[in-house]
Amino acid sequence: MVDFRNWQNNVTELKANKIELPQYDVDKLKHLGKKEPVWLHFGGGNLYRGFHGEIAQILANQGGLKAGVVVCETYDDQVVSKGYQSYHNDILQVVMHENGQLNQRILAATADSVYCQRENEEGFKKVVAYFENPSLQFVTLTITEKGYSLKNTDGTFLANVQQDIDHGPDQATHTIGIITALLHKRFLAGEWPIAMVSTDNFSQNGQRFLDSVYEIANAWVNNGFVETKFLDYLNNPNQVSFPWSMIDRITPNPSKAVQKRLEESGWSDLAIIHAEKQTNIAPFANTEVVHYLVIEDSFPNGRPALEKAGVILTDRSTVDKVDIMKVTTCLNPLHTALAVTGCLLGYTSIASEMKDADLVALVNEIGYREGLPVVENPGIIQPKAFIDEVIQQRLPNPNIPDTPQRIASDTSQKIAIRFGETIKKYQKDPEKNVQDLTFIPVAIAAWLRYLLAINDEGQRFTPSPDPLLSELQLTLEHVHLGEQNTEKIHQALMPILQNTTIFGSDLYQVGLAEKIEKIFQEMLVGPGAVRQTIHQYVTAS
Repeated sequence: MVDFRNWQNNVTELKANKIELPQYDVDKLKHLGKKEPVWLHFGGGNLYRGFHGEIAQILANQGGLKAGVVVCETYDDQVVSKGYQSYHNDILQVVMHENGQLNQRILAATADSVYCQRENEEGFKKVVAYFENPSLQFVTLTITEKGYSLKNTDGTFLANVQQDIDHGPDQATHTIGIITALLHKRFLAGEWPIAMVSTDNFSQNGQRFLDSVYEIANAWVNNGFVETKFLDYLNNPNQVSFPWSMIDRITPNPSKAVQKRLEESGWSDLAIIHAEKQTNIAPFANTEVVHYLVIEDSFPNGRPALEKAGVILTDRSTVDKVDIMKVTTCLNPLHTALAVTGCLLGYTSIASEMKDADLVALVNEIGYREGLPVVENPGIIQPKAFIDEVIQQRLPNPNIPDTPQRIASDTSQKIAIRFGETIKKYQKDPEKNVQDLTFIPVAIAAWLRYLLAINDEGQRFTPSPDPLLSELQLTLEHVHLGEQNTEKIHQALMPILQNTTIFGSDLYQVGLAEKIEKIFQEMLVGPGAVRQTIHQYVTAS
């Protein structure tokens, strides 16, 4: 057995077992990463471990990255202490092929990991020093879309954001507040240039990142905590850039099945870590073969040759087109449709859902029939080929242990982009009629039905975390399975369907709300009604 913590003592055995090993001086790379950092990453979760860590490894193997990556975690200290530091910041990447093959690669290009909160005084000072170092070229983030949100649905600041605004940069606790405070430290140290790269999975992420940072910085200026010149620094892309990006790689929570196979192949000490804050992490990261990372090439302090590790560098307009293609048409809407219907129909695997003829038909209709006709071809990736790959290869891959429950998290934060953008395009296109949309309304109705937390067999289930879950469930509290009073359903759904924050537009003004209400009512008839409703619509198409 090979203890992963001490893999460097078993190099000969690992090579014999065809485990891909680092092709660089690991100790030197880690040392330089702490001394002269080039790349710092916020969000130590599975996407970094399964994707960004691989990019760093490829570059280091080529000699194109001399300093290891510094990982900062602002949410869960146990991710750092148990998931990183216990394993010398190394990761066993497991790439899962459709035929069952597991390619294993030891990623050792992470130099340091830090829990970056004020309560960890020593760690926070270390991150400040990294930001003050002129060698730092860029920062990447994977903090999820909600990590950039500063306000409640009523427009007021979140409590911890308001606290950051009131108490200034020296006491910031929200991730964006912390990053803004660190940028202020860099500004004071010498106004050093830097690229701040959101690689989170939502449209125009760089713009939203800049807007969030600027809003907090501006509030600090107004409250006298920082100088006005700091705003000029943030607004100058030759000093601080916020490139847009599109990222795509399914990297689900660590799988017990993968852990078992790894242990059977000779590994030990790979137990999945269930942190106290409900974070799931492991010494290994399981991920799919297919991956894309497209970034706007705006790095005012220079960058490694990221393109040599498969990253596509291009202009902002092209990034936006690629992202819109993926997020509004070719992948994310299909994922969300499978997530909410899968939870209702009792599935615990996305791949298993892709054996369900009704659900396959549903995502085909959403993707090919309703989305593809209004998506713009970005040129560097063909939309039809992309969606073919998603539906025929990626989603059905039985070795990707992804679940509808994971994908269903935070749906209220995603639905405006995943479905709302296509709805807007139908509105704007004089040759399209928004009321011709049927399958996007089916998916939206399924999400509303999902919010009742009663599955299609009439049994209660626990919905995935969502910042609006309690609020939405309270709005629907008087709607129950079997309810067929049309007016009662209308009154319950109206506050949701007219919410422009959730959907990107008022669906009553658009002309789709009534159709969604009808489909929702059909899904409420009784046990089995969700299945029957979906089947009815997909077979009638």
